[in-house]
Amino acid sequence: MPLQMNRNVFITCAVTGSGSTQDKSPHVPRSPKQIAESAIDAAKAGAAVVHCHVRDPETGAPSRRLDLYREVTDLIRAADVDVVLNLTAGMGGDIVFGSTEAPLPVNEKGTDMIGAAERMAHIAECLPEICTLDCGTMNFAEADYVMTNTPGMLRAMGSMMTELGVKPEIEAFDTGHLWFAKQLVSEGTLASPALVQLCMGVPWGAPNDLNTLLAMVNAIPNDWAWSAFSLGRDQIPYAAAAVLAGGNVRVGLEDNLFLEKGVLATNAQLVEKARKVIEGMGAKVMGPQDVRSLLGLSKRSPK
Repeated sequence: MPLQMNRNVFITCAVTGSGSTQDKSPHVPRSPKQIAESAIDAAKAGAAVVHCHVRDPETGAPSRRLDLYREVTDLIRAADVDVVLNLTAGMGGDIVFGSTEAPLPVNEKGTDMIGAAERMAHIAECLPEICTLDCGTMNFAEADYVMTNTPGMLRAMGSMMTELGVKPEIEAFDTGHLWFAKQLVSEGTLASPALVQLCMGVPWGAPNDLNTLLAMVNAIPNDWAWSAFSLGRDQIPYAAAAVLAGGNVRVGLEDNLFLEKGVLATNAQLVEKARKVIEGMGAKVMGPQDVRSLLGLSKRSPK
């Protein structure tokens, strides 16, 4: 892929992830109402796409409950601002092994392994315009935790997304994930052109140095759309790097809690900061309808 600055950029806001950030900032939304309100504020600030997980409203722990996804979806779609809805489909592939001398049985406290249909249940129920497909297995930060997405599981989930008419956002945490994504497209499991999110700096996937970013970008087919993000203090610099390399931008509290050193951010503030960077580079920030045209999406109405 030739590297050329993107002049028409869309911003995705990752509103609240599944990490243990709920007690690190009062701005991390927990309840469906809080998540929807934060997503709506991000859309008003310039995000064309909002990427949503759900959490237990009381504890803030990550959740897969269908009723929570349904409530978030309905609140966002009923809002007075338009935005493209992107729901995670990454939950339900977590294995935490036992000790290094006795890895089996697995640690039940952290393990959450379910089948493809159950992982896709909230997608089938809510029918977002986009949902994520974590396109590979990797060691993920903690000592004995493995994010597990086998080829068979990815083919099953990808086929369901295609049948539902939901656009997969391929989350690539390393170069091999892109390799397999191209395989899924070549065999017809996913439609072309595809949509990719480059997830940089997540231990222990692709490091967030620029050489690795460019290697990932060069592995993406020319007609695919892509975004990139990095974590923490590198989030906003990566907004500039992604645009310069020809891509789009993701920011949000899933990946970074701070507006600047010592100052906790809201999602809307992170979107506003990214928008200033993008426009300061001479690029235009796209609206949701332009993104639908670019990606071939159809706007969904409230249920």
